[in-house]
Amino acid sequence: MTSFLYLVAFFLLLMVAASLVRIYIGPSRAERMMSAQLAGTSGVAIILVLASAENNHTIIDAGLVLALLAAFAALAFVKASTPDGAGDPEEGDG
Repeated sequence: MTSFLYLVAFFLLLMVAASLVRIYIGPSRAERMMSAQLAGTSGVAIILVLASAENNHTIIDAGLVLALLAAFAALAFVKASTPDGAGDPEEGDG
């Protein structure tokens, strides 16, 4: 079972590498932010899988803090992307 969890962690690490390439290539800011969210989510998943593989459950708290930070980063991006800072990028000129 442990070797399977390490294989899953390696696959997730490949996802992080793919998202970093997409961050570098991405033509728009939204695509770059979505790739950063993928990297953050995959990083949290790697931490949780390795915590389970090593039977070290104290690392889970670090993964949960990183998940919370990734959510705040997405919120900050949306707030910064709108002209008036309202948070809705699809909002019309009303």
